[in-house]
Amino acid sequence: MGTDKAALIVEGEPLWQRQLAKLRETGAEEVFIAGRKDGPYAGAGVPIIEDIIPDAGPLAGIQAAMRHARNDWLLVLAIDLPDVPAAFLTKLARDSMSAYVGLVPAREEWLQPTAAVYTRDCLPLVEECLAGENRSLRRFFRLARKRGFAEILPISEAQQAKFRNLNTPADLEQHA
Repeated sequence: MGTDKAALIVEGEPLWQRQLAKLRETGAEEVFIAGRKDGPYAGAGVPIIEDIIPDAGPLAGIQAAMRHARNDWLLVLAIDLPDVPAAFLTKLARDSMSAYVGLVPAREEWLQPTAAVYTRDCLPLVEECLAGENRSLRRFFRLARKRGFAEILPISEAQQAKFRNLNTPADLEQHA
C-alpha cells in the first residue's frame, strides 16, 4: 500500500477509527490496538500494544495482544478489513465462547484468520510458531485446529464478501 493502512480514509474516517468503533460496538470488555506506539492512532484513548517481535507479521500482534489481555478470549480484527460488520464479530465471539474454542471464518479453501477469535490457551503455540521461520497465520491456524484450540466457522458467499482486504491503492479505489 505504501503507507500505514490505519490512516487510510474509508467512508470519511480513518480505518483505525472505523475498526475501533466496531470493536467497541461488540461490547468487548477490553479494547486495545496492537501496533506501533507512534501510529496514526496514537492518542486514541486506548492502550497501544507493540509487538514483542518487531516485523514478524500479524502473528506477532496476536502474541502481544494475548500477553496483554486480561480476558482469556481474544477477538482479532485486522485494520484492512473495513466491511466486517460488528454484528458478525459479536456473534463470532459469542459462538466461540459457547463452544469454548477459537473460531476462524472460512469458506471452502478461503480462510480469514485476522477476523477471528482465539483463546489464550493457544499462546504457547503462537510463540512456538513465532520461533520458527514460517510465521504464517494459516500455518498457525492449522496447528491450532489440530491441537483443539481453534475451529473453522463456515460462512456463506455473501458473508465472505464482507472480508475484502484493502491491500493496494486499487483496492482502496474500488472500495469507494
